[in-house]
Amino acid sequence: MNIELLRDFCITQKGVTEEFPFDQDTLVFKVMGKMFCLISLSNPNSCNLKCDPEKAVQLREEHPEITGAFHMNKTHWNTVRFDGTLSDMGIFEWIKDSYNLVVAGLPKKLRMELEDLEK
Repeated sequence: MNIELLRDFCITQKGVTEEFPFDQDTLVFKVMGKMFCLISLSNPNSCNLKCDPEKAVQLREEHPEITGAFHMNKTHWNTVRFDGTLSDMGIFEWIKDSYNLVVAGLPKKLRMELEDLEK
């Protein structure tokens, strides 16, 4: 996985914006204003993804490249390192899971606005 592939995948999801809310190094992808993926521009060897708490633990046990996310709530966020044996397709699946988890948690009004958006 590289940052260009990750960015291309993230921005093709409906309602996604990319921002730098923390600093000029941390690129954050949001759906309807809520974060689902973060990556460092200076060290793009990993990303932080939102994850169901039970699945987060399972993924950490199965993959040494996945750990609790640094500076994030480790119950709900994982860091996925790209330097191991993880496939791009697997990472794309986890990005999509993160996106869907955030969408599911949006207020009904925002979910309806998202449904009305053109891709």
